[in-house]
Amino acid sequence: MGTHAVEHTARSATGAGTAPNRTGLLIIGASQSGVQLAVSLRALGFDEHITLLGDEDHRPYQRPALSKEFLQGTVESESLIFRSNEYWAEHNVDLVKGEYIIRIDKEADGSGVAHASSGREFPFKRLALTVGARARKLDIDGGELDGVLYLRNADDALALKARVGDATDVVVIGGGFIGLEAASSLQKMGKNVTVLEFGPRLVGRAVGEETADYFLQAHRSRGLDIRLNTSAARFQANESGNRVAAVELQDGTVLPAQIVLIGIGVIPNTQLAEQLGLAVDNGVVVDRFALASDGTTVAVGDVANMPNPVPGSEPGERIRLESVNNAIEHAKVAAYSLTGRREEYAGIPWFWSNQADLKLQIAGLCSGYDHTVLRRDEERGKFSVLYYRQGRIIAADCVNAPLDFMAVKNALAKGQNIPADAAADPATQLKTIITDS
Repeated sequence: MGTHAVEHTARSATGAGTAPNRTGLLIIGASQSGVQLAVSLRALGFDEHITLLGDEDHRPYQRPALSKEFLQGTVESESLIFRSNEYWAEHNVDLVKGEYIIRIDKEADGSGVAHASSGREFPFKRLALTVGARARKLDIDGGELDGVLYLRNADDALALKARVGDATDVVVIGGGFIGLEAASSLQKMGKNVTVLEFGPRLVGRAVGEETADYFLQAHRSRGLDIRLNTSAARFQANESGNRVAAVELQDGTVLPAQIVLIGIGVIPNTQLAEQLGLAVDNGVVVDRFALASDGTTVAVGDVANMPNPVPGSEPGERIRLESVNNAIEHAKVAAYSLTGRREEYAGIPWFWSNQADLKLQIAGLCSGYDHTVLRRDEERGKFSVLYYRQGRIIAADCVNAPLDFMAVKNALAKGQNIPADAAADPATQLKTIITDS
């Protein structure tokens, strides 16, 4: 992330050494959700001391740009930092960097002590877990070679950026958002890029078949070599035996590669929750108020498995969301809980992904749809798929079509509908046909 974001200076805004003897709120995880939780608490008048603790030696930063603008060098690292050191000091927040919590001793009232691998101890009255998720590793022969990389955090981005200059050929394993964003960036930087996707389509977990096919054709037309239903058998080393030189596929094909970038999903960081005895199921199980099963700990963002917040969801339906919007909105709900208020998380999930000149915006969740409406404007490069269930709109994928995205997002938030027949004409502005039934 550059010199400002990766400064290896004092580990705390108040200095290194023994942790200050304060027992307010301890937020473990200096992520988007951790930062938002601290900011929201101060906005609500929460006046107890806050410790915001992260295991990276970086100030809290924005992650979405790592696979795009930061990799391409179009943004400086300082612009990715959430808040200045002065902000944290002025708001009585100790920002602690480079401390990895290995054990937590917690009492029934929610207080306790967190123990770091360094030996430092962090006492608290209340605990918040905003620990996010880690990259899923690919267990394959040669996976330990230099040049086999992942892209989840700032150190990953720095490692990738340091190797790009010497590379000609890059193989990206995984055709999800991160893989396609990075592949597009690397291709723009002049690299020969091949994307390997194990499944039958791109971004299969997030979008429907029509959108997946659109991205496949669009990326191929821009020169990306995308291979579906394809997996790597092993990574081959160079002559010295320490750096990756090629990827051997299951069918025996060998692709040259000085960089292999793996993006095959993430695993929620539930280790601390499990040690505390909290309910865990694809994340830390929380209620609508972001409270974990002990009734005192809050868990927020990527690590949280919550009741589906979409209005009208089936009772008992649960979901774990990985998005900036969810990190922010869920943190606000947790802030209310920590101040003694109960505000349910009820909202419309939305996501985005920038891949070359393709800006994808998703409103809602398309799971369970029974009908789609395709809106395509070739001349303007716009593409939208609207998803319906029993005649009501539930989601939309919009590529370079921000007005479609906003119309669907607003309609979903208000419980309104966009009639499918009227929406089929791409010349029709969706906001003009929104109905209350």
